[in-house]
Amino acid sequence: MAFLKFNKSELVNLEYSLKREIILANKTGAYCNTSIVTCNTRRYHGLLVAPVAAFADKRHILLGSMDESLTLRGKRFNLGIHCYGDIYEPRGHKYIVDFDADPVPMITYKIGEIVFRKRIVLNPDASQTLIQYELVSSPSKVKLELKPFLPFRSIHALTSENPQANTGFTPQANGASFCLYQGFPELFLQLSSSQVQYKHNPYWYNGITYSDEMRRGFDCREDVFVPGSFEVELKPGDSVVLSASAGEAVTPASLKRRFASIVDKIGPITSFHDQLVKEADYLIRKDGGHKRIVSGYSWLDTGLLRETLYSAAGLALYGKRDPAEFEQILDNLIESNQERFFHRTTQVEAPLFLAVTLQQYATYKGDVKHVWSKYGKTLEAVIESYLPGVRAEVAMHPNGLLWAQKDGVALSWMNAYINGRAVTERAGYQVETNALWYNAICFALDNNRKNSKFYKNWEPVKRLIEENFQKTFWNADLGFLADYVDGGGQHLELRPNQLWPVSLDYRCVDDEVISSVMRIVNAELVTRRGIRSLSPRDIRYKGVYEGSQTDRDLAYHNGCSWPFLLAQYCYASFNMMGRNFVKRAEWLTEGFYEDLSKHGVGAFSELYDGDPPHEPHGAISSAMTTAALLNVNWLISKYREE
Repeated sequence: MAFLKFNKSELVNLEYSLKREIILANKTGAYCNTSIVTCNTRRYHGLLVAPVAAFADKRHILLGSMDESLTLRGKRFNLGIHCYGDIYEPRGHKYIVDFDADPVPMITYKIGEIVFRKRIVLNPDASQTLIQYELVSSPSKVKLELKPFLPFRSIHALTSENPQANTGFTPQANGASFCLYQGFPELFLQLSSSQVQYKHNPYWYNGITYSDEMRRGFDCREDVFVPGSFEVELKPGDSVVLSASAGEAVTPASLKRRFASIVDKIGPITSFHDQLVKEADYLIRKDGGHKRIVSGYSWLDTGLLRETLYSAAGLALYGKRDPAEFEQILDNLIESNQERFFHRTTQVEAPLFLAVTLQQYATYKGDVKHVWSKYGKTLEAVIESYLPGVRAEVAMHPNGLLWAQKDGVALSWMNAYINGRAVTERAGYQVETNALWYNAICFALDNNRKNSKFYKNWEPVKRLIEENFQKTFWNADLGFLADYVDGGGQHLELRPNQLWPVSLDYRCVDDEVISSVMRIVNAELVTRRGIRSLSPRDIRYKGVYEGSQTDRDLAYHNGCSWPFLLAQYCYASFNMMGRNFVKRAEWLTEGFYEDLSKHGVGAFSELYDGDPPHEPHGAISSAMTTAALLNVNWLISKYREE
């Protein structure tokens, strides 16, 4: 029995089913993403989306969707579904009676006495989607017609009917190939049956509408090219496999074996932890031998500094239990982010998070000497890059603290913009940046000889931070830490950034401060879907991530609940309470498992509404969320065993 499934009443209700998406991804950076009724609701949706070498390996949609039709005794039933404005046509979802999400997505259709199934897999090692069609039962043989929709565009763009498109085709074994524009790879569509016929009938379907883009106020309509159709007859019990492959023809006779092999290797999903590990694997990509983390599906980028450092331990260590893969990810990140690590970045706290990532690795591996011998010099160079005169956007002041300022630029993870203006600029001494600064220096000092040059230079800085951090940020009257401090004094928005100084391995606040901060964070910021980005008592608080782009950007860091912050909250709570926090931590993670049938089916969302019932939003599969939940599960296991 499937771990995640939907019934007919849920599937035929488009208000319900169109909000639920499937996501398949592989090591090449390709993905397959659509709604559970295979109606595309976002510009990012497609059955085969692949990186294209000619366009800097950015992802492009080759096969958008596939309309299936069954003809029995002269009567034709169209199983496809598209949105045109506020009209859905055809309405093939009305025939769906079952959807199973695992081990692979499987949709079951019932039309009178016909029972028909399709299952979708993505080749783990190539840009290839395989769809198996099976005629489970029928009064007699049926004709299966397949009509491919070919956008051939960037995931971020929309297209329209145009004379530049190459509307021709090239015959292939059991199929045909297509390439609409120069620079794109050929898309090979081939079937396992030698009886298939391809009928060329080029046509543009105009005005296809992506309802989720419409709801959010974005451009949402495009014209999609359909070259023709593939036809094959099926008898009851027959099956056929369709291959959609980028750039390379396949051997049709091998398609059924290939499909079965991929399914067998996936294995069953029997627990929430299994699902977390499966998603962790989706989020690690291999480019020419280089392992990198995909920040999130389906539109977030790959190999980003902050997202990788925050996610590497959770995905590779606590999820996949693969230290070698962790080191490959970290090595590739350092190699490709020299500028951000050592010279300039608008993510001023992110390079300092390298220390946290190394601390996590040292704890997991139980070998700090190995970790320091390989990465110690890199961390020291990161620390020294914050000295005055190196970075234009951030530098150490005489009091030992870091001042971050670049007019009009949000120099932290709270980096939403409206019409080019930062929503939360936070120029000055940022509380989390300085907590990470202190933690990095302390970690480096503890792994240096006391007579080393680094130790002699940085031990006095450590003492300066200890002298100035708490008196700069602590507000005794309110009982929590200022979010940032500038020339005008403390900015006392109650935000989760103060979790860093109370949760890191090296903390420069006393126990009374930690206790008070955690008491207030518990009361105002903690939800069952992560940690709110702003207290509901603040006049700027927006608890629902809906409305126009401006409305959503205002809510993004002013009320939305962020699951990735749950890891730091749990570190602080376990430090205070030990084993007594295990049950609470379990309760805080259970809510995410309850949501596995929402938004991204089987995936873990980027953010949630700050207000109950805490609906999911953002990227349907987030590296930082997945990593945080794996991190918390690891903490729970660790303290339960102790």
